[in-house]
Amino acid sequence: MDIQLIAIDIDDTLLNSEGKLLPSTIQAVQKATAQGIKIVLCTGRPLAGVKPYLDELGIEGDNQYVITYNGAVIESVAGRVVAKHLVDNNHYRQMTAFGKAHHVPFNVLDAESTIYTADRDVNWVTVVQAWENKAGLLVRDPDDLPADFQIAKGLFVGEGPQLDAVESLVKATFGDDLYVVRAATNFLELMNARVNKGQAVKDLARVLGLQADEVMAMGDEKNDLPMFAFAGTAVAMGNGSAAAKEAADYVTGTNDAGGVGDAIQKLALID
Repeated sequence: MDIQLIAIDIDDTLLNSEGKLLPSTIQAVQKATAQGIKIVLCTGRPLAGVKPYLDELGIEGDNQYVITYNGAVIESVAGRVVAKHLVDNNHYRQMTAFGKAHHVPFNVLDAESTIYTADRDVNWVTVVQAWENKAGLLVRDPDDLPADFQIAKGLFVGEGPQLDAVESLVKATFGDDLYVVRAATNFLELMNARVNKGQAVKDLARVLGLQADEVMAMGDEKNDLPMFAFAGTAVAMGNGSAAAKEAADYVTGTNDAGGVGDAIQKLALID
């Protein structure tokens, strides 16, 4: 079957190492959309952090879709929510307490693209995260927020070695109730147990009436593996992790060498 939907991770996949879209990527994406292929950006970012790239790619309207917060929210580019799976207030409080007890910087994102942290000494990763995602950043304790406050995801952040030291403990503490994934060197993320990129792509495909072999997924990291497992065609970036490459059907060029555009051209476009 022909590819009808391409799910693409953003950081270190769609974007080059400078955080920019290559002209070859824009051209390939626009050719794909002109052929009726759905290009679905699938990311840990909130919608506010995705919108500039959607605009640059020319992806717009209520019949185009984006997967945000690593799959916690599926929505149209126009903002219509298709599915949402959030984390309850009790788990949010437990995460915050863990961060304080183990001296690990921690923040959360709500479903409206706002970042909250209880850390008074805000970690530089949180600041960059807020800037990159055009997200508000508020310093708040759990008691400062409504009792029914829910989050799209929680993040332990900081230097790689700092997260390496607590990753196994975070998984042991929260892994039975939540989806815990090392999304990147500086991010250890926690979400609703029903959430991962693969489940979100599967759910969206079902809404659109598509089969797995009509779906292509592209990514570079561990949090992309669930969508690799679902998609009929899994594409790892040349700059991707060893785990991503091992799980892929095809390894394309790096994000600086036009890997996304090359893969779309070779595997999805009809000449």
